[in-house]
Amino acid sequence: MTAIFANHALVATGWAQNVRITLDQGCITGVTPNSKAAPEDTRVDCLLPALANLHSHSFQRAMAGMTEYRMAGRDSFWTWRDLMYRFTAHLSPDQIEAIAALVFLEMQEAGYASVGEFHYLHHQPDGTRYESLSELSDRIMAAANTTGIGLTHLPVLYSYAGVGKQPLEAGQSRFGNDVAQFCQLVDQAKSNITALPADCRVGIAPHSLRATAPDDLAQVLAAHGQGPVHIHIAEQPKEVAEVQAGMGARPVEWLLHNAPVDRNWSLIHATHMTEAETRDMARSGAVAGLCPITEANLGDGPFNGPSYLQAGGAFGVGSDSNVLISLTEELRTLEYSQRLRDLSRNVMVLKEGSVGQALYTGAARGGAQALGRAAGEITIGQLADLVAIDSQHPSLCALKPDQLLDGLVFAAKDHVVTDLWSAGRHAVEAGRHKARDQIIAKYRQAMEQLLAVL
Repeated sequence: MTAIFANHALVATGWAQNVRITLDQGCITGVTPNSKAAPEDTRVDCLLPALANLHSHSFQRAMAGMTEYRMAGRDSFWTWRDLMYRFTAHLSPDQIEAIAALVFLEMQEAGYASVGEFHYLHHQPDGTRYESLSELSDRIMAAANTTGIGLTHLPVLYSYAGVGKQPLEAGQSRFGNDVAQFCQLVDQAKSNITALPADCRVGIAPHSLRATAPDDLAQVLAAHGQGPVHIHIAEQPKEVAEVQAGMGARPVEWLLHNAPVDRNWSLIHATHMTEAETRDMARSGAVAGLCPITEANLGDGPFNGPSYLQAGGAFGVGSDSNVLISLTEELRTLEYSQRLRDLSRNVMVLKEGSVGQALYTGAARGGAQALGRAAGEITIGQLADLVAIDSQHPSLCALKPDQLLDGLVFAAKDHVVTDLWSAGRHAVEAGRHKARDQIIAKYRQAMEQLLAVL
C-alpha cells in the first residue's frame, strides 16, 4: 500500500485540504481530508482526478507540421487524408511502436492517465497480413507497457472506401479487414492484452458508417458483447451528405435508430448534427468524443455544445491526430470554439458556475466512461488515475482553490503538471516521465529511418 498527501485535492464531494489518499493494487482505498502526512508519503501540492484521452491515432503524431502547406485549390480534411495515406505507406512496426511510446509519454506529461487508441493500421503497406494478425496491435500494447499508461485498445473495422461497400482504395490497404478476420484480430488482441496491467482492456471501433456496412456492423456488435464501442460519426458535411444519400438518413440519426447505442458507445466528433440529433444522442447515454484541436486543425467545425449539455449529454476529449498533445489546450479550444460561434462567453456550463470546473470534471467523467475505466473522481474504489499540479506556478498562484480549474483550463500550460499516476503507476515525477530519455532516443532513431525513405 502506498499513499499520497496533497495540500488540496478535488475529491468527489468538492475541494478539500490536507488530503491523504491511500492506494492498493492500482485503486484508491482511502481518502482522508484534514489529515497529516506520513514520512513515506508522496507529497504533492494540488491533486485532481486525471483525464482519459478518449481518441488517439498515435502514428499521426509523426506527421505533425507536415500538412500545413497550402496546396493549389482549397485544402480540406480530404486533401489532408490523402497525404496521411501516403505517409502510412512507409511506417514499419518498430516505428509505429516508437511513435506510440512518445505519444503516450506526452499524454501522461500533459495530465492524461489513460488513452483510447483508435487503431486502424493492421497490415503491411500492400495489405498483406503480418505473420501475426495482431502484430501492430501488439506494438501499441508494447508502447503502453513501456509508458505505463492505461490503455483501452480499439481495433478498427475498416472494410470499404465509402457507403455502398465501395472497394478500398490503394492508400487504405493497411486498414482492411472483413468481419471474420476482424473478429479474429479482436480475439487475439484480447488474449495478448492480458500481459498488461489489469486496468487495460480491448474494445472495438467500427471506423465509420462510410467504412463499414449495416450487415457487417450488426455482426461485429453481436460478436463483441459488452465493452467500449467507438465510431467516427458526422465529422464532415461531405460525410453527412454521402450517408444520407446512400443510407436514407443522416449519420447520427441512422446510428441511433439502427444500432444499440448506449453508455458503452462513444460517438467521435458528431460535429454536424441537427438539434433533434443532438438531443437524441445526449439521451442515448453515449459519450461525445470531442477532439477540439484536431477538429480546428482539419476545419471540421465546432460541436453543438449548449444543446447537448442541456439534454444531459456526456462528453470527453481526445487528441485524435496528435498534432498537438495538450490537455489544457484541448479543453480551452472546446470552450473557445463555442464562444466564437455564438459570440458569447462562458458557454460550456449549465446555469451558473465555473466553466473550467465544468469542462474538467465533465471530461473526467465522460472520458472514463468512454474507456470503460472506473475513474474520473477521487473516491474510494476508483482507479488511481491521478494528476498533481503546482498551484504556486505563476499562472495559478493568484487563484483561490475554487478558481484553480479556471486557471488550469484558460491561463496555464501543461507544464504545471508535476506528477501523474495511471492506475497507481507513478509515471511522471517533477514533470518528467520516468522513461523519457529512452523513449525519445528511440523515437528520434525511428524518425531518421522514416525520413530517409519519405
